[in-house]
Amino acid sequence: MSIRPAILALAVSISSSAFAQTATENQIVGTWRMMSATIDPGGKNIAAYGEKPNGLLVFTPDMHFVEVLTDAEIPPFASNVRGEGTDDENRTAMARSIGFFGTYTVDEKGEFSGNRVEGSTFPNWIGSARTRDDLTLVVDGDRMTENFRRPDGTRIRIEFQRVK
Repeated sequence: MSIRPAILALAVSISSSAFAQTATENQIVGTWRMMSATIDPGGKNIAAYGEKPNGLLVFTPDMHFVEVLTDAEIPPFASNVRGEGTDDENRTAMARSIGFFGTYTVDEKGEFSGNRVEGSTFPNWIGSARTRDDLTLVVDGDRMTENFRRPDGTRIRIEFQRVK
């Protein structure tokens, strides 16, 4: 009878240390604030979310993520009602912001290896999967650089700072 509790304690100890090891290996887990974003269509380097980019990227330990990126200078809607913006207001809000969420993976080194989008304000992304061919996230201390290549070849670079 004393063997069962010992085996259970050993199993819990092994699984706890394995979980702790996995959590420490994940380099991207946590909350990241967007510091800058540039888009390079046809060799130009322009601000992707205006002069005051505002956004967060959150990676949870259970392998989910949410990313919301906006231009802090998007003008408010005159009606003050989300569903009653003018065509121009809606176009501006859509063109200068994005929000999406889903799941992500890391490799054996804890480096980002891909994601799958489950929901997005841009419906074309829903169900899409990205690998390192399309999207890289490189962590250097408390900084992270995201490089994304659109299907048309346009490149976007976003710099993030870890939120403490």
